[in-house]
Amino acid sequence: MTELRERLRALPTFPDALPHLDAESVPTHPLALFTEWLDDAIAAGERQPNAFALSTIGEGGAPASRTLIVKDVDERGLHFSSHRGSRKGVQLAANPVATALFFWRALGRQVEVTGEVTDLGADASAADWRERPNFAGQPNPEWVLWALQPSRFEFLQATHDRRHVRVEYLRGEAGWTHGQPTTPAG
Repeated sequence: MTELRERLRALPTFPDALPHLDAESVPTHPLALFTEWLDDAIAAGERQPNAFALSTIGEGGAPASRTLIVKDVDERGLHFSSHRGSRKGVQLAANPVATALFFWRALGRQVEVTGEVTDLGADASAADWRERPNFAGQPNPEWVLWALQPSRFEFLQATHDRRHVRVEYLRGEAGWTHGQPTTPAG
């Protein structure tokens, strides 16, 4: 075993006290559970609980990820923004699908959200640009506010024995269904 391997294996994982997720009593709609978990992360004092890793599809089908901030969550999806000409903007224009991954270590929770991404329009984008802390009074037509419209959520609640509890929500024609993920944890 290398010294690095030993150091990595000795790192602490999660806090001693972890919340419990009863997979049988989750809400019908995943946004209810998502906002509950986000509120819990805020209340627990997580640093930047609104930060998430956004993965898009790059040239040649390679994944590309970066960390962003969720601006809002509503019936249109999870809102985030950036420049139209940024790497993510170009990738979303070519292939408007993405996955967002939230991780709240203090609670041992992770949420993965996958779906289509839509531009919320010029007015919403301009309003978001004006609300930025570095706004200097000049419009920015290249600024875009997007919504990740979920088709899949996966909630993971860590456990110390590594038998993490996972709940997957899938959106179909009749609405949302949920249960244990169809693929094994990995």
